[in-house]
Amino acid sequence: MLEALLADVRFGLRQLRLNPGFTSVAVLSLALGIGANTAMFQLIDALRLRTLPVANPSELVTIDKAREFVTNGWYSARNVAFTYAQTEVILAQQKAFTDVLSFGSTRFNLARGGEARYADALYVSGNYFDVLGVKPTLGRTITTEDDTVACSEAGAVLNYAFWQKEFGGDTAALGKKISLDGLSVPVIGVTPPDFFGVEPGRRFDLAVPRCVDHLLARESAGSDPKGRMFQKHAWWLTLIGRMKPGWTVEKASALLRDISPVVFRESVPEIYRPDVAKKYLENKLKGVAATAGVSELRRNYENPLLILLATTALVLLIACANLANLLLARASVREREVAVRQAIGASRMRLIAQLLSESMLLAVLGGLLGALVAQVITRTMVSLLNSGDSQVHLELGIDWRVFAFTAALALVTCILFGLAPAIRATDVAPANAMRGGRGTTGTAERSGLRRALVVSQIALSVVLLVGALLFGRSLRNLLTTETGIKPDGVIVASVDARVPGLQGDRRKAVLREILEKVQAEPGVLSASSVAISPFSGSGWNDTIYPEGDNRSSGGAESFFNRVGPGYFKTLSTTLLAGRDVEERDNLSAPKVAVVNEALAKKFFAGNNPVGRTFRLEGEAGKPDKVFQIVGLVKNTKYYNLREEFRPIAFLPMDQDEDPRDGITMMVRSRGPVSGVMAAVRQHMSSLNPNLIVEFRVLDIQVRQTVLRESLMASLSGGFGLLAGLLSTLGLYGVISYMVARRQNEIGVRMALGADWGSVIRLVLREAGKLVAIGLIIGIAVSIALSRFAESLLFGLKANDPLTLGLACGLLALTAILASFMPAWRA
Repeated sequence: MLEALLADVRFGLRQLRLNPGFTSVAVLSLALGIGANTAMFQLIDALRLRTLPVANPSELVTIDKAREFVTNGWYSARNVAFTYAQTEVILAQQKAFTDVLSFGSTRFNLARGGEARYADALYVSGNYFDVLGVKPTLGRTITTEDDTVACSEAGAVLNYAFWQKEFGGDTAALGKKISLDGLSVPVIGVTPPDFFGVEPGRRFDLAVPRCVDHLLARESAGSDPKGRMFQKHAWWLTLIGRMKPGWTVEKASALLRDISPVVFRESVPEIYRPDVAKKYLENKLKGVAATAGVSELRRNYENPLLILLATTALVLLIACANLANLLLARASVREREVAVRQAIGASRMRLIAQLLSESMLLAVLGGLLGALVAQVITRTMVSLLNSGDSQVHLELGIDWRVFAFTAALALVTCILFGLAPAIRATDVAPANAMRGGRGTTGTAERSGLRRALVVSQIALSVVLLVGALLFGRSLRNLLTTETGIKPDGVIVASVDARVPGLQGDRRKAVLREILEKVQAEPGVLSASSVAISPFSGSGWNDTIYPEGDNRSSGGAESFFNRVGPGYFKTLSTTLLAGRDVEERDNLSAPKVAVVNEALAKKFFAGNNPVGRTFRLEGEAGKPDKVFQIVGLVKNTKYYNLREEFRPIAFLPMDQDEDPRDGITMMVRSRGPVSGVMAAVRQHMSSLNPNLIVEFRVLDIQVRQTVLRESLMASLSGGFGLLAGLLSTLGLYGVISYMVARRQNEIGVRMALGADWGSVIRLVLREAGKLVAIGLIIGIAVSIALSRFAESLLFGLKANDPLTLGLACGLLALTAILASFMPAWRA
């Protein structure tokens, strides 16, 4: 048995060496198909299937919201988050977990002056590492003694990769101090190499106790303000519990629902008015298995990756159909060889095994090369996602699941493209083959199979091309949608003024002077300050009441921003009525606002609101704040390009009663933005060398909101082109085979008076039938599958007629070109 197998392998290798052109095309086609599928599976494995590198991950449960939450206040988290007060009540009331950890994500600036240098960090509860069962590689981890509400100092635990990068793996790093937003914190430990946290796709650089948030607030203001541990309206902590023995996720979830009334009754934020507090008390909790951790990256990309996996599966099917056609063509050439083998006693099963050995070798070579292709694709995709603030870190090694998937894929492809040709090749009558023919029935069957394969290739290519055009047009619609601003040539400069000795009025004066110096730069067209830069992901919303509303309506939600004079000019936002924010709009002046069209439509029936007033809901026990509208501007997007225009009120920056830690400047440059950046650095250094600045290009910030759409458009476009190319090659091969088989018939036709044009029409008509059938099937399948892509599109329907027409037209055109060359040679 083994001897026969080795003989078949040697035979297969000899055949592949004799046909280097065929072998190269076959292996490359399979490598692209298998590699693309493996890459998608590898990403899904890293985000969804792989368990956390912690002790007994199956015991972990994340505490989640059972329905839409009332989360009025300050929400600063990537995942579902809770307040510190809620966390404490849950810990006291729950009975399902041996313990519950909490963590919040943040960024710390490591630089002590000049341009900012950020590290991704976690605020963690004192039991974070103990609950996860993570032991330090060096030093110790954070404990409950480190994380107390009244802590006066704290230590940092470094991620292993960060320790290697920053300290070169030096054990002397223990005890050394690092600057976190100006606060000096000693290094107390280093995590194991494989521990990245509990968020697949994200890796923290360092972890500090939650109380560091309070220390930073105190350090910044120079007094004793309260950090988020003291603020019941600050939503910032994600919770994960480890179940007690005998508990299940369902049982733990039921308990969380039962304790929800107590949790929310004992944690009502003081700032909530009675109507908001009443809704808050209706919040409910549930538990969700956290074996694979919690991840906003998973939520955003899980469905797109599944769609891309289905796309790559179709590409592989097209590649298999193409190879099957090539093998059928080779089988025609090898009829006499097969007949001789049968005549001297070789059984049909033995011949099929020999022919399949060739297919298996092709599949193995394609799988090996495909594994390399997969690494290129996955790393390219991760690099595309890494243009945002938070870097994406995925463990993309080949584990047993990825290896098994690739091996199974190679086996399935071997069967898909090798079995039918092997069966057809051995279904030959030796006498007929020796005479140079195989009979009408055999020829018709083989031709019918080849035509069916081409039709399937064209149909699948329609599906892929429709998808590529949908995602490409959707991205184009997003990038050309009206935003209300012109981001080209605008930079966002965020200055951090949390430095020793710079507080209160002195800090305000320095920040104002920086802005004035930047505005005076020759290379600057205009500059202004803003609290929330557009498309940054940050936001501020609250309930307002238009004049005449006595609260009977319950008010309505509006979004807010604070801006300085010249903000609308800097972003090229059109002022429709009234005036802009001006220097006179300070704390001693009446409160004013500039609103957009959406707010005017929602609260004032679309009439000119200039001169009207609205009230912003005050905190519990405090009066509402009344604002007079002094200007109306065109609508602008707030969070991202997909959203509808939101009602926005722009309030003067100088009427903000809370002290600021720094200033964010929007600067429109006359020329290259690098010159403006250099000028900002120079002015900061001259005023205070400890000031820190972070630069962003607004146009890039806008594009970062459509990273997912860009990824889908580029990958589906590439796969669509590959599918179209394979289908064109398949059609070319079938038409060439048909012409070769009918060479005698064509000669007789021409001898009887048929001209060259009629022969070309005959060939093109044959090709046209195959293409037409493939297009019809492809359109039907595309329409049936379109609902799965609906949520990822923008500005068009999944069954958009223009897209369907473009896909069919492109394929029909390439098919005609592919058919014309064999017809010409006929």
